[in-house]
Amino acid sequence: MRASKPCSPGGGRSRAPALHRRLHSGLRAGVLILGAPLIVAACGGDDDDANAGTTPPPVAMSCASMVGMALPDATITAATEVAAGPFVPTGTASYTVPAFCRLQGRSAPTSDSLINFEVWVPKATAWNGKVVVTGNGGYSPALSYGDMVAALGRGYATVGGDTGHQSADPNDLKFGIGHPEKIRDWGTRSIHAITQAAKPAITAVQGKTIARSYYQGCSTGGHQGYAEVQRYPADFDGVIAGAPGNNRTALNAGFMWQFLANHAQNDNTTPILTNAKIQLVTRQAVAACDAKDGVTDGVISDPRRCTPDVFNVASLQCTGADNANCLTAPQVSAMQKMYSGARNLRTGEQVYPGWPVGSESGWASYWGTTEPTRADYWRYWVFNDPNWNWWTFDFDQGMATARTTVGPLVDQLSTDVSAFKARGGKLLVYNGWADPVVNPIDTIAYFDRLAQAQGSPAQVASFARLFLVPGMGHCGGGTGTSTVDWLTALDTWVESGVAPDALPASRVANQVVNRTRPICAYPKEAKYSGTGSIDDAANFTCG
Repeated sequence: MRASKPCSPGGGRSRAPALHRRLHSGLRAGVLILGAPLIVAACGGDDDDANAGTTPPPVAMSCASMVGMALPDATITAATEVAAGPFVPTGTASYTVPAFCRLQGRSAPTSDSLINFEVWVPKATAWNGKVVVTGNGGYSPALSYGDMVAALGRGYATVGGDTGHQSADPNDLKFGIGHPEKIRDWGTRSIHAITQAAKPAITAVQGKTIARSYYQGCSTGGHQGYAEVQRYPADFDGVIAGAPGNNRTALNAGFMWQFLANHAQNDNTTPILTNAKIQLVTRQAVAACDAKDGVTDGVISDPRRCTPDVFNVASLQCTGADNANCLTAPQVSAMQKMYSGARNLRTGEQVYPGWPVGSESGWASYWGTTEPTRADYWRYWVFNDPNWNWWTFDFDQGMATARTTVGPLVDQLSTDVSAFKARGGKLLVYNGWADPVVNPIDTIAYFDRLAQAQGSPAQVASFARLFLVPGMGHCGGGTGTSTVDWLTALDTWVESGVAPDALPASRVANQVVNRTRPICAYPKEAKYSGTGSIDDAANFTCG
């Protein structure tokens, strides 16, 4: 037996300072071999000793010592120990939080990038060993603090970023003028950049590696989730993508189509349909189509069954003077054009589908006032022309230009997700059937293309599930059972390997649950048994 290796000077004293230096060095190099730098061999052992594998506990770095630490394309700029209790991360909104280490940093994956981010690390005794990275909404740089607080409260480390721009106005897209890399950060790269920085930071604070990495976001957050699955498949074990705006260029064309359909040529100030009139349309549509699923509950379970023979908007046309309970002929025509969806007028190609029957009551928020919603996407990003006029837009050549200039920076349309599937990744997607922003028909179309790429729907279902929520609006709310614990569903799927066929959902009013239902994996839907309360999930099955 060879002689034991001598201890370094200082005998059995802690080797944390050396660890700190090695960890900093590894991070500056952009590489952290997880676990290895955090496990220090016991001194006094020898190669053949049966106890040679015994090591002292990993040494975690203090929160304060993280300031200035270099991470992959990023640096920690501030570190704060936050006490349990009320916490105001920014502005005036206050949250109740457990104690945690708040790290703030900056990521710069390119020379023209600046992505501010935060990493919240629970106390070691409270950490479940996992991380949730959160997404964003719209074009806003605001972090999803509510989602971060929720994940932290459940024991997760959590991460959020500002998408790569710091505009005071969340709808101001001027940050992209002359800065394609900033557009790419917003539309594709920012979540990957902050995730690459956050993981080694969490490992350093906790002194141990991350067991599971998840992503959760809705709307633009869902769009970001698709970017992760398609372009950065190694980042996450599981992704939650709600109402994914991944077909971004076409979605914005859809908004423009709505505006043009609702205005006379070159009239930007007088909408043909008012908010009151589209509320009328939704009420009449629900009344006509509600019972098509076998239960009258004030919700259209699948608007695709609400065909013109069941509900025809032309039936609402006034027979006399215009009044609150009917539509004028121009209003009927505008509704019909909106239902048809954006089209290439030369080829007849569907550019973006019309929003479903039953979602009309939310259209007014996204058809624009004196210009189309997201006009700046076209004005500044696509055409770089401050005088661009939407009335001259060509849904043929204009779309071709957008798809070749901005599309590669923001659209997430690839069906090649083989790398994500191969690593065992799980994708959980949801969309409200009454969503007036991200069209569920378009979300279904992506899953249909995914099935073609994978060979069958069954192949897709092994790693990706779509849940369509009747009556739910954009990312939540509405008349349906829209309260669902998506994070638990994903975590259970990843840990157990058993894909969810149904998820428990509830409708909450005034903090009281007044209805429960199963939400079924597409293409199934909840079917009423025929007996018992329609507000009790026990009386429904997926079929």
